[in-house]
Amino acid sequence: MTEKTTDFGYRAVPEGEKSQRVAGVFDSVATRYDLMNDLMSAGLHRLWKRFAVEASGVRRGERVLDIAGGTGDLAQLYARRVGMQGEVVLTDVNSAMLRLGRDRRLDAGMVVPVVRCDAEKLPFADEHFDCVSVAFGLRNMTHKETALAEMRRVLKAGGRLLVLEFSRVWAPLKPLYDAYSFGLLPRLGKLVTKDAEAYRYLAESIRVHPDQDALKSMMEQAGLERVEYFNLAAGVVALHRGYRF
Repeated sequence: MTEKTTDFGYRAVPEGEKSQRVAGVFDSVATRYDLMNDLMSAGLHRLWKRFAVEASGVRRGERVLDIAGGTGDLAQLYARRVGMQGEVVLTDVNSAMLRLGRDRRLDAGMVVPVVRCDAEKLPFADEHFDCVSVAFGLRNMTHKETALAEMRRVLKAGGRLLVLEFSRVWAPLKPLYDAYSFGLLPRLGKLVTKDAEAYRYLAESIRVHPDQDALKSMMEQAGLERVEYFNLAAGVVALHRGYRF
């Protein structure tokens, strides 16, 4: 029986290999991940994440699950919103990223529970969180539909899912964006992280990820309601928001 394949950038790989390949990418760049985010977005990723937190409507005392949260910068923003009465759980499938996230939050004087887990098999009870958030992680998941269904499962009634992800840029900007993504970005990755291939994969993974309307439909098919999206930076990034009722 032929094993099913999935995308790893522009390459088709066996489904069982994708998570290992993605893990290799993040193991390679983990220590310089935040620096590269600042450089390749000119710091805009920080504004995009703040916008996501504002759009979440998270209030003091609520529970938040940050999936594929990496170095924990988004989890820290949520933790400030929920306060001591609330809870933010930081998860990632990659151990190197999760260790960095834990250590950097501790350095900032903040204790955030961390859990290493696969977003397609969340180890949390049904209807446990007021908000689930995933930033720049969904496109790396093998079975996105399964992951979205899991995110909905752990949401309380009235809870919301926030998906912040690279998306389809405004068409007139596409030639310039492609030149940056496939030309400058791998060179910058090689200079800063010694790994050009990791950032070539990033550029490719964005192109094969569902666009704004396709992701909206996927979230609806997973059972989320009132799904809408907000284009940021001319569609370079989009924030999708959906609710469980």
